[in-house]
Amino acid sequence: MNAAADSADPADQSLLAAAQRALSIEARAVQALLARLDGRFAAACRLCLNCQGRVVVTGIGKSGHVARKVAATFASTGSPAFFLHPAEASHGDLGVITRTDVVLALSNSGETPEVLLLLPHLARLGVPLIAMVGKPDSTLGRAAAVVLDVSVPEEACPLNLAPTASTTAALAMGDALAVAVLDARGFTKQDFARSHPGGTLGRQLLLRVEQLMRTGEALPEVRPEAPLGQGLLEMSRKGLGMTVVTDAEHRICGVFTDGDLRRALDRQIDVHRATMREVMTSPCKTIGPRELAAEAVHQMELHRITALPVADAQGRLVGALNVHDLFRAGVV
Repeated sequence: MNAAADSADPADQSLLAAAQRALSIEARAVQALLARLDGRFAAACRLCLNCQGRVVVTGIGKSGHVARKVAATFASTGSPAFFLHPAEASHGDLGVITRTDVVLALSNSGETPEVLLLLPHLARLGVPLIAMVGKPDSTLGRAAAVVLDVSVPEEACPLNLAPTASTTAALAMGDALAVAVLDARGFTKQDFARSHPGGTLGRQLLLRVEQLMRTGEALPEVRPEAPLGQGLLEMSRKGLGMTVVTDAEHRICGVFTDGDLRRALDRQIDVHRATMREVMTSPCKTIGPRELAAEAVHQMELHRITALPVADAQGRLVGALNVHDLFRAGVV
């Protein structure tokens, strides 16, 4: 126990003791699942892998909340899935289940009436049923093609009533099933990003430089023979922290930044007579428009720079971006 806990008053100590007991019980419940990963678990994975339709996950009450999360995990990791509320199913939603689907039903008791009402319909369609239950010999367990035992010896609730350890075990088993299936599918970071385009990983793996770069009049560009003062004005007007130096064909010759200005002053260059050719950094770092924005971040970090010209295959300037553009896009 840390120093803050040692200094807690008796009432706080009692709260901490209750929390420690709850976490210990739930940790043991999850640990116990390891011994149950056998041929039945592998069979459940194969049913999901061979499913030509969707994994339909169902449950009610606390099991329903867990089922929603398990369905979401499947859907975001390469297995089409959705949650079906069993009470709504008997009032018309049964029609969403097709012969090509697999049903994963969660019930601690295995006797939940709303879930059991689904069984005749599943039997008529020949839909495989995976039961995740606390009592494998229950009605639901006996009806299932595969039973995953998520029973717990006790709940974390001191009354041994509120679903706590049992729901944690079910959630952990659901995650294990989804993860084993995604691993078997060869699911990649890029696949995950396509399912999460609004998330940080999605932006890192899907956004490309051409989607963020500045173009046209927003590009800071001068010729090598331009005076230093013109380069400074261009850099100030465009606000990228640099000026790209290009030839008449817009091929990139170099770049001029604040750092180049400081180095020029250290060399005591006559700022009124100097040309961009004399003060630019050449060759300079560039990036292609089809590169991932995350690669631009990597290049900036690697070379300790804050902006990059974007060059096409012929080395011509087609865009530019700086670290602020990447920040605004949520890539950094």
